[in-house]
Amino acid sequence: MNILVTGGAGYIGSITSESLIARGHKVVVLDNLSTGHRRAIHPEAHFVQADIAAKDVVRQTLENYHIEAVMHFAASSLVGESMQKPMQYFQNNSAGSLALLEAMLASGVKKFVLSSTAALFGRPKSLPIPSDAPIQPESVYGESKYLIERMLAWLADCAGLGFVCLRYFNAAGASEHFGEDHQPESHLIPLVLQVAQGKRERIHIYGDNYDTPDGSCIRDYIHVQDLASAHILAIEALQPGEKRYYNLGNGQGFSVKEVIEVCRQVTGHAIPSQLSPRRSGDPAALVADASSIQKELGWETKFKDLESIVSSAWRWHLAHPQGYQD
Repeated sequence: MNILVTGGAGYIGSITSESLIARGHKVVVLDNLSTGHRRAIHPEAHFVQADIAAKDVVRQTLENYHIEAVMHFAASSLVGESMQKPMQYFQNNSAGSLALLEAMLASGVKKFVLSSTAALFGRPKSLPIPSDAPIQPESVYGESKYLIERMLAWLADCAGLGFVCLRYFNAAGASEHFGEDHQPESHLIPLVLQVAQGKRERIHIYGDNYDTPDGSCIRDYIHVQDLASAHILAIEALQPGEKRYYNLGNGQGFSVKEVIEVCRQVTGHAIPSQLSPRRSGDPAALVADASSIQKELGWETKFKDLESIVSSAWRWHLAHPQGYQD
């Protein structure tokens, strides 16, 4: 299949592109490189440097490469920043996706997989969180993604678009060739590993009095290659006009303190930590119920334990101490 991967120079997009190519699909990456990296683009992928909002360029790309399906990763994705720059998030995520969808439908492309988010669910009433849990975003980022999902539902009914919304929890880990290099970094595992690399003095634990076994927040960490396999199963099963919604996670949570301890074991570094005040809006625990995609598409996670996830990330960071700037 000829597949356009928007945001394919980013963390999850690059590794999904790698997995698609390994499976025999032809990949075209479209990325404006505002946060992605040119060196993260697979050498066998065609690359178009453009913004998803550039409808004419996107449509030309879809038609020139005979694109049959689109995987959409391009987005602004920092929850805190979204509350400070709401217009940027609605413009980049919601309006940008609308322009992309308009170009797709004009070109007759009717298969679409969205990189969505667990931020749709806000503070869940029960755990684990199923894909049909109430939608209640508590950030502009979450709302900007929900607007895309609502557009998709209408376009399925009115225009025959087939789509899958994949709601992520915490992506982590790396493949042999591609890994996580955000500027600035905001994800826990690479931040902890930066202490082991000597790039920061300590890691902060934001609150240790949550209603969890060790008092620190619990999150569901899923290996990025497991995420990639879910995307591939979704795009290969999808038919025009279908609507599918899946949560993606490991199904088990790990606390901040557990993550730090596993990083210590993997790296052999002491990794000093410092207790800091809670951050506003942090739920005590977020864990996914991924049973629907497991039952319907046969998806299974290969990296179930935290040590294997952290070890893959550590190997990549050791090989790329300055990220993609090496």
